Amino acid sequence: MGRTAISPTLVLVDVLGAVALLLWGLRLVRTGVFRAAGADLRRWVALGTRNRLCAFAAGLAVTLALQSSTATALMAAATAGQGLMGTAAALAVMLGADVGTALVARLLAFDLHWLSPVLILTGGALFAGSGGGGRVRRATARTLVGLGLVLLALRLLAEATQPVRGSDLIQGLLAALSGEPVLAVLVAAAVTVVVHSSLATVLLTASLAGGGLLDLPGAAALVLGANLGGAVPAVLATASDGPAARRVPLGNLAMRAAGVAVALPLVSGWLDGPGSAEATVLLHAGFNAALALLFLPLVGSAGRLAERALPDADAGEEGPGPRHLDESALEAPSVALACAVRETLRLGDLVEDMLRRSLEALRHGDERTMAELSRMDDAVDTLHTAIKLYLVKLGREHLDEADGRRAGEILAFAINLEHIGDVIDKNLRDLAAKKARRGLRFAPEDLRAVEALHARTLANLRTALGIFLSEDRRMARRLVGEKDAVRHLERAAAEDHLERMRAGRVEGIEASALFLDVMRDLKRINAHAAAVAYPILETGGELRGSRLKTHTGFAPLRKRDA
Repeated sequence: MGRTAISPTLVLVDVLGAVALLLWGLRLVRTGVFRAAGADLRRWVALGTRNRLCAFAAGLAVTLALQSSTATALMAAATAGQGLMGTAAALAVMLGADVGTALVARLLAFDLHWLSPVLILTGGALFAGSGGGGRVRRATARTLVGLGLVLLALRLLAEATQPVRGSDLIQGLLAALSGEPVLAVLVAAAVTVVVHSSLATVLLTASLAGGGLLDLPGAAALVLGANLGGAVPAVLATASDGPAARRVPLGNLAMRAAGVAVALPLVSGWLDGPGSAEATVLLHAGFNAALALLFLPLVGSAGRLAERALPDADAGEEGPGPRHLDESALEAPSVALACAVRETLRLGDLVEDMLRRSLEALRHGDERTMAELSRMDDAVDTLHTAIKLYLVKLGREHLDEADGRRAGEILAFAINLEHIGDVIDKNLRDLAAKKARRGLRFAPEDLRAVEALHARTLANLRTALGIFLSEDRRMARRLVGEKDAVRHLERAAAEDHLERMRAGRVEGIEASALFLDVMRDLKRINAHAAAVAYPILETGGELRGSRLKTHTGFAPLRKRDA
């Protein structure tokens, strides 16, 4: 019987399917580790603030766990962007991350295909036994299944390339690519950017070289391209961040580009002979080790160059956009919620500043202050929208009960802060403008009442921010009590004002209406601030269903009466 010809299309489908499975397995490993120990990984990255060797070790360890230098780059960029790490230390983290990906590639290159079914079976059983609970247990199961799929994909990739080893067309194309090292670098870099994984490109190259489809110079050029392209996704992901965050991925790209520019002529001139999977992963490891040895002593100078190329923006020029909503943290719910809390506190600080300035606007009617209040409200709206979208991206399907409750609390408090900003901008600011435009004045007693209620409202807002962060039940009870106290204070001030109005001791009808509106709006702000306490008290079982007292004279409402 003659040998059955295999369709090139089927071979291509097999190869692409194996690559897709490899990428999916790597993603499962990364998300599993992130969800199980995301906060610990970020603390490891933060260890880089000690010295460059600690930073290098932290980057290496985190990348070994995540199997993704891009994820490490985003964490390092976020840490630097928040001012918790210098540029030089963050670049040292990236050198460690690059070496980490090389070590992962070396480990996966071992013939461990027999381990794949064991890992998938163990992970599947662990996930099935979690019963919908145990986030760490489910994340561990996800990691084991991901590792199993990676090993399975590598075996499928090797089998998929076997039919084309005798193809003159494929061999001719790869030979042409090997003869054009610059083109090979660019092709591998482009593929790496598309698949967002230099590790996947290196392993694919190793598989082709192991099958005899690539010679050693061609494999080396593709490995260099994979290293160059691996730095691009982090650059794209941080393009809209501040200068401090963008320096890290851009500096890493510059170091890799310099390394590729130096290494490409050397490997093209010195290397010769057939390729192999072993030689390919060793070239990858050697390139990154050499890069670390070359640049680790120079990260201080590299950091200063990056800071000179991307200087910090002036405080007045910094945009109103979010600073702490790290997209890379979405795979670790606890870390993502911490980011959302920080951004919501920043929103609260902005609203607090608005409230403080509103009193000056009411006192003096300064146009510059009122314009600033309007601009600040626009910033409040921007931050509120960003927080809401971030929590939507986080989703609910991977949150346990406690994290789901906290996500709801964050969203509710952000909404209430945005409502406070609207009350200040659309009510208090308009009232201040009306007061200035018509030359109205408060009676001395009314001005003192406004100042007293304003001071109490400002203090209550600050307390609300503290409760939001600490979830202190005792402070929550006190804030709810303050809401009742403010209601009584506003009512007493209104009654006193009306008594003086009847006695003819007020500035006029318009001033009277304006005073009552200001007091009402301050009471509304207090109500929005106090709302942060209710979820905390409800969780502790300290809330009644209604403030209404039971009255025996009325029958309960029936469905048909509603």
